[in-house]
Amino acid sequence: MGISQTKLAKMAKISRPGLSTIENGHKQASLDTAWKIANALNVTVDDAFFNQNVRLVIQGTEHSDKITASS
Repeated sequence: MGISQTKLAKMAKISRPGLSTIENGHKQASLDTAWKIANALNVTVDDAFFNQNVRLVIQGTEHSDKITASS
């Protein structure tokens, strides 16, 4: 699955800069935010943040951000 960082932020109803800071490890997601992200990706919070068999990758450039989830 690949979606833009902007689209995931909209789906999760969080800010794109906030999502970026979580992805970059500059900020930890609150439980509410973690739930919103996991729900938007249709995975559990455990899978989204703790399961080493599920890999979330956010790749971005100035013009394009991509998020992929694979197991």
